[in-house]
Amino acid sequence: MYRAPVEEIAFTLKHVAGLKAALETGALGDLTEDLTDAVLTEAGRFATDEVAPLRTVGDRQGAVLEGSSVRMPDGWKNLYRRWIDGGWNALSGPAEFGGQGLPAMLAVAAIEMWNSGSLAFGIGPTLTMGAVEALHKHASAELQAKYLEKLVSGEWMGTMNLTEPQAGSDLAALRARGERAGDGTYRIFGQKIFITYGEHDFTDNIVHLVLARLPDAPAGTRGISLFLVPKFLVNGDGSLGARNDVFCSSIEHKLGIHGSPTCTMIFGDGFVEGQPAGAIGWLVGEENKGLACMFTMMNNARLAVGMQGVAIAEAAFQKALAYANERRQGKAPSYQGEGMAPIVHHPDVQRNLLTMQALTRVARAISYSCAHAIDMARAGGDKIAFWQERANLLTPVAKAFSTDIGVDVASIGVQVHGGMGFIEETGAAALLRDARIAPIYEGTNGIQAIDLVTRKLPQSGGEHVQAYIAELREDVEALRKSNLSGLGRSAEKLDAAIDALADATEALLAMQTDGRAQSALAGATPYLRLFALASGGTFLARAAVASAAPERVALCRFFAENLADETGALRERTVDGGDSLAAAAEALFA
Repeated sequence: MYRAPVEEIAFTLKHVAGLKAALETGALGDLTEDLTDAVLTEAGRFATDEVAPLRTVGDRQGAVLEGSSVRMPDGWKNLYRRWIDGGWNALSGPAEFGGQGLPAMLAVAAIEMWNSGSLAFGIGPTLTMGAVEALHKHASAELQAKYLEKLVSGEWMGTMNLTEPQAGSDLAALRARGERAGDGTYRIFGQKIFITYGEHDFTDNIVHLVLARLPDAPAGTRGISLFLVPKFLVNGDGSLGARNDVFCSSIEHKLGIHGSPTCTMIFGDGFVEGQPAGAIGWLVGEENKGLACMFTMMNNARLAVGMQGVAIAEAAFQKALAYANERRQGKAPSYQGEGMAPIVHHPDVQRNLLTMQALTRVARAISYSCAHAIDMARAGGDKIAFWQERANLLTPVAKAFSTDIGVDVASIGVQVHGGMGFIEETGAAALLRDARIAPIYEGTNGIQAIDLVTRKLPQSGGEHVQAYIAELREDVEALRKSNLSGLGRSAEKLDAAIDALADATEALLAMQTDGRAQSALAGATPYLRLFALASGGTFLARAAVASAAPERVALCRFFAENLADETGALRERTVDGGDSLAAAAEALFA
């Protein structure tokens, strides 16, 4: 059973990602280390004792469509009620609407723990938090007054409605339409697919944020507007009124996250008796500028999805480690007991487990560092632009790398279990099934890599990423000067990884300057992994120096001498792989 690693999470936040320094400088207001520890401890307890025990129920029962309503798995509605009663939905919400206003670093740490307990449960509230941020930044005062307090508390939940059958990653192909009603409202028509928590029985109302196109809108993404469309209309006194013309027509049967209802939503089919066809909606932001509003929610969701990758990896590692200490097979020189040795004593199993642990900690450090940058940008001061660029740089890496390693680590976890990992009884397979969606939704990982290379590297003419690489070199130099026992060739190997990152970065920036866009795109995905591994190794070095704990020193060395060498091959693929890719791709065209 999963147990939230509260001490490890707190250490990474404080000593690797930058929380302790931010607290000491007062950048996070009146937040204290004691309050931080109390929040993390209680969040860990809730995830361990309340959420995790219902993961298997959610996986086996799933969400069930009954008419146009969805019945959630046994115990989940009461779990959600305890969640909002505990104030967890309001953790990072704006204080003026009942939120606690705590920093993103604490929010993502809690999100990790919820999703380790059950990804299918944790994803629903995550979208509500994203809706809160979008409405807080872009909605009118009237809409905020009517909806934000109940969304912040969790009394109502929010959704994000982008995808249509013909429009996945390419939002320019959207066909959902909005029509002006002449009274300040709009009528929304169309179909949306893959809508997470589009219908459920957790809350009385569900607030849908919907992208649609007005009749006179310009073509492409410049003509997309964002609308708030509630399941039930809201009266002037805040009570619920008539049913709106938006319904769930089906839910998907999926590889994983069975407890999360993935819905097809129909807007404006005239299903409400006595009401004209068209779901009633309100404009969020300005007409034809909805994509910018939605990206506020999507950027929030991308980091949260990255935390899902970390969460699954942590749960898979814990499960595999426990099994490896129980399962006995064969003889091992390091085992001095009687009978067969626990498989944790076999070097191949040790390699698998340490790979799982190292990748999980690397992904956690990258994601928490991204949250730290977000917090520092919000804190104000004379470095807002710097920290915003840092958040921009790390967001696609946090999303893509963390979700990739979520799949990798969960798969290794199945391997550690052997044949029992392929059996549903152990739960190892369920984690792998759940993990597989995360590299796909909220922008596929290929799109994240393109975003990193084409939009984030060129920030400030490439100066910001160069400054970031310089910071990584400082961490390795601090490791070299630490004289810690047991480092082996860690500094040498990490230096080589950073050299590979620097070379690849320079090459990609040159490709774009020289008009070789196709070559840059061909190298984007290997570059993102290279960026993450070079960053992650230095974060493990930072952890080793900060603690001097033999376990952290040993893990840093294991990563540096066993995993960091991949960066050299990734550098080659990034810089020189484009021509061979283009030549081989000719055989793929129908």
